[in-house]
Amino acid sequence: MANSNSSSYTTGMEETKRSTEVCLTFPPKVISPGLATILVEKDKDEQLMTYSGPRLHCQMVVIFVLTQIIHSLLKKLGLPLFISQILAGILLSPMLFSDRHSFVNISEDSVSVLGTVGALGFVFFLFLSGVKMDLSLTLKSGKKAICIGLLTVVVPLIFCMTTIKNLHPEGNEFSNKSFFLAVTYSGTSFPVIHSLLSELKILNSELGRLGLSAALIGDIVTLVLTVFSLWVKTGIEKGIKEALMDVGLALLFIVIVVFVLRPVMEWMVKRTPEAGQIKDMCFFIVVLAFMMSPRFTKLFRVYFLFGPFILGLAVPDGPPLGSALVEKLDPIISGLFLPIFATTCGLRFDPSYFKDSTKFAYHQAIGAVVTLLIKFVVSLLVPLLCKMPTRDSFALAFIMISKGIVEMGSYSIMNDSRVISEDIFTHMTIVIILVASIVPILVKKLYDPSRKYLCFQKRTIMNSKLNQELRLISCVHVPSNVSSIINLFNASCLIRDSSIALDVLHLVKLSGRATPLFIAHHKQKKTQPNKSYSENVVLAFEQFERDNREAVSVNVFTAVSPPNLMYEDICNLAMDRLTSFIILPFHRRWYIDGSIESEDQTIRSLNFDILERAPCSIGILVEGRRNLKGSNVRDPLASNNSSSYNIAVIFMGGQDDREALALAKRISQDKNVSLTVIHFKAANSLGAILTENDRMLDDAMLSDIKQSKCLTYIEKQVKDGPETSNYLRSIVEDYQLIIVGRRYKRENPQTSGLQEWCEFQEIGIIGDLLSSADFIGKYSLLIVQQQQRTT
Repeated sequence: MANSNSSSYTTGMEETKRSTEVCLTFPPKVISPGLATILVEKDKDEQLMTYSGPRLHCQMVVIFVLTQIIHSLLKKLGLPLFISQILAGILLSPMLFSDRHSFVNISEDSVSVLGTVGALGFVFFLFLSGVKMDLSLTLKSGKKAICIGLLTVVVPLIFCMTTIKNLHPEGNEFSNKSFFLAVTYSGTSFPVIHSLLSELKILNSELGRLGLSAALIGDIVTLVLTVFSLWVKTGIEKGIKEALMDVGLALLFIVIVVFVLRPVMEWMVKRTPEAGQIKDMCFFIVVLAFMMSPRFTKLFRVYFLFGPFILGLAVPDGPPLGSALVEKLDPIISGLFLPIFATTCGLRFDPSYFKDSTKFAYHQAIGAVVTLLIKFVVSLLVPLLCKMPTRDSFALAFIMISKGIVEMGSYSIMNDSRVISEDIFTHMTIVIILVASIVPILVKKLYDPSRKYLCFQKRTIMNSKLNQELRLISCVHVPSNVSSIINLFNASCLIRDSSIALDVLHLVKLSGRATPLFIAHHKQKKTQPNKSYSENVVLAFEQFERDNREAVSVNVFTAVSPPNLMYEDICNLAMDRLTSFIILPFHRRWYIDGSIESEDQTIRSLNFDILERAPCSIGILVEGRRNLKGSNVRDPLASNNSSSYNIAVIFMGGQDDREALALAKRISQDKNVSLTVIHFKAANSLGAILTENDRMLDDAMLSDIKQSKCLTYIEKQVKDGPETSNYLRSIVEDYQLIIVGRRYKRENPQTSGLQEWCEFQEIGIIGDLLSSADFIGKYSLLIVQQQQRTT
């Protein structure tokens, strides 16, 4: 195999001219006869790496192993995986292997195959980015987001053009591509900012939502300016007639996408049953349209990267079509093809071009840095003028200047297509690596959304007066949670003198879209037909409110966000609504025989996050067990003809148990509720961990309980955990609801010997014991934790 490479550069005022001659072997060797066959034949010309198939596999293995090694070292510094992928490419590039024969860079044929696989991943990534974007949100963006998104693109662009003009006064702003490149420097990339916010886990925080809205506006402005710059450049170089032809064909392409392809995809969605899966045929048709889009963009004279992105924008976001595309394609694209593309971008990097850089390349580098600084200043000043906190404004400014895979991929493709020279590409690679490395670290230092959850006042049930409205939040994941929550409140026999303000938060997994949603249903005049989130939840709680008029007021909200960030929505709502108590559903449900009906580990992770961060008290509701196959057995808390509801409180002392007792007193004011307080006392006080302050508070609360004639007080002396367990097993079937304190990391004589058998730390030792298979019954459990985070 032989190749010759000759390059010639102008000063940047004209098109870059490079010619490359590559000799390839035909027919190409793809599939090897096998390692054993090659070793047996011992043919010097037959080597395993001469076949593109096994060579590609080995290259992928080397890339991923090297990337993970680098990332394991850099992630401690807070650097993103993208930087590790780029550095892996640089380490495998001709910079270290000057003879151009590294393991990855064996031959031109080898590089072309690897580059093709990576480029396919990048085009797929652009398509999926379009699928996730919802352009309708631009109409709902606030003035702050619109100003930030618009000004952070236009103002830096003007400064960049002015800087380059002053550095090179004899140049023409359009014929030398300066305007087009200036747009790429000042542009904002929505996918890059979305990826940054997701990695920092602030996607649905207040700052994250503002950043996403501004990025969406900025990305659209960047797209329009990029297309405009290409049209202007065409008009200057080829004439106004050719430019008008490009404009007409591009508009025709958009018309076909909007008025032909999108209606077809909406028709597919309408044919899909509610909450059903999109048909495979529809899925493959959309993928086929995507595969053909680069060819169509060539016919319509549209930049080929815009075709897949625009087609993605036409796909209805969210379920069922958008979510199906993202769920099926995103794992393999983000996990396999896109990392290969990022590494191939690093393979193109060659610092030797710094020595031979032209004046034009230096001017472009200076213009890019100036643009970055002006973009940062504009992104900082606008929030400050809107009276945003200084630290948050700095964090937002760094978010808006972030660079990533989109910019890296764009410059790599422009370099391959001879739009920019190697020296410009080298300069831009350095800028991207520096910005992408620094921004995540600084944003993480500046912005901590959990700070606002620190309260200056106690938001607990104990600190709420009995005749004062109690503000609660109930979280809903699945339909069965609705009935459990309603039955819980029905069991408490709501009364007007002790009213409840209930905020119901329906948590929906974000799928098929990039932007989280938070919907206040009481503020909507009508439900959108294509976004029927929580419709059944709203109807059920509206009926519940009518049945308990003046005793309870209900507001229903829907949060559509990633499961690992749902705690942000819950905590933000609790802060905004001055909530005293949050009710979370347990992640597991059982049948009556102790077998598991359903289990969701994402819900368990969410519960842990809330327990650590919540600005108020929390309760985890463990549903009563049901008959096998989910038959219509009556819920233990459901309304029945009995005259009373039997509720028990397990009390051992401590702040969580006091909060549980305060809740029980609150819901037992009605005469139809029979409350029993079971106080477990240690027969031997040795080993007790309660402080003197805790004992005083416990005694004060229990003295009121002992004097009350409206409830039953039972004092039980126990030696250890097994004795406590035996007693509980004998009495649990007498109650429909049992309330216990979580008492996390608090073990005393009453629970000694039970800690090592505790499976679910989030519900504490007693909660875990009562929910175990050893305790057969239809009672429900409510595990209470008092507010932890106060200043």
